[in-house]
Amino acid sequence: MGIYLDYSATTPTRAEVREFMAELMVHHWGNPSSIHSWGTRSALVVERARLQVGSLIGAEAEEIVFTGGGTAANHLAIFGVTRKYKTPRHVIISAVEHSAVAAPVAWLEEEGWAVTRLKVDRYGRVQPQDLQEAIREDTVLVSVIYAHNEVGTIQPIKELGHICRSCGVIFHTDAVQAIGRLPIDVRELPVDLLSLSAHKFYGPQGVGALYIRGGVELQPYLFGGGQERGLYSGTQAVAAIGGMGLAAQLLQGEMATEIKRLFNLQQKLKLALSSIEELILTGSPEERLPHHLSYCHRRMGGREIVRKLDQLGIAISAGSACSSGKILPSPTLLAMGFSLQEALGGFRITLGKYTTPTDIDQLVAAMPQIL
Repeated sequence: MGIYLDYSATTPTRAEVREFMAELMVHHWGNPSSIHSWGTRSALVVERARLQVGSLIGAEAEEIVFTGGGTAANHLAIFGVTRKYKTPRHVIISAVEHSAVAAPVAWLEEEGWAVTRLKVDRYGRVQPQDLQEAIREDTVLVSVIYAHNEVGTIQPIKELGHICRSCGVIFHTDAVQAIGRLPIDVRELPVDLLSLSAHKFYGPQGVGALYIRGGVELQPYLFGGGQERGLYSGTQAVAAIGGMGLAAQLLQGEMATEIKRLFNLQQKLKLALSSIEELILTGSPEERLPHHLSYCHRRMGGREIVRKLDQLGIAISAGSACSSGKILPSPTLLAMGFSLQEALGGFRITLGKYTTPTDIDQLVAAMPQIL
């Protein structure tokens, strides 16, 4: 079967969720908007999932809006805020946002919006003072990723959120990578909008959610039947939403133990790879996701490392992107101050529920062989 160490890209849908979704597709296929019993049964599945996802992050059920995934949740947050204004205003993001945030903000910039991209330090962290200085009278939205997909760095979200709240600015965070890997309670966290994606915590692909703090008003960017409080129109994917809800419930019960287990595996791997001189650890050594390690190789490209390990039956991920047949350096690593050569050599190793100590041992044995 091989060894899968790319859990930040996607997680396998756990067996309990697959079985539950199969049951839903047989017995709960009605349209949740229909008022007959078939529709009512499906609507109950959706509302139960809303409770389950809300409970995972300490939110009320009515604060959860289901979407087609993390990207759709990010778009709803960004356009939901900015569409309220007839004339362009000012938006702030970090220089290391996921493309699901960076791309729509770049589109806004082309439409005349002012955009500030906060610089990051060598570990990929935003400095709260930089945010404080960047906020203007016309700033309407700040969006900073909770934990970085490529280098694993956790941002100082609480400090950033307090700054936004004190200035009366809406604060959004893309928490897709953080859910299930860090304890998150929106009752204590000063965030207004928070994005989730089911397939990052052993739920199905193609479904996500946006937490919208009570009292925050958004404008829809999809129009139709008015589902999901009118913010995300379209017939809800009952089986997928139900699967996301069950995945959230199961995760909530085992998260504390699993975080500790993953951290121990991460530390074991980090210690073993520290003997390879050509590798440079990227991201924060302390403020990072417990399942995540990322490196640059001084001479070898990240994609080459991925290919060589794949030939040995081990899956990891490269930190560089491929566009139009050209291998491009990682924008994140460049923003963190790495050289062009180093930014081409980035790769990440991400652990998960089904990772074993033996998997780590086999990766450690393979690395000198392929390097």
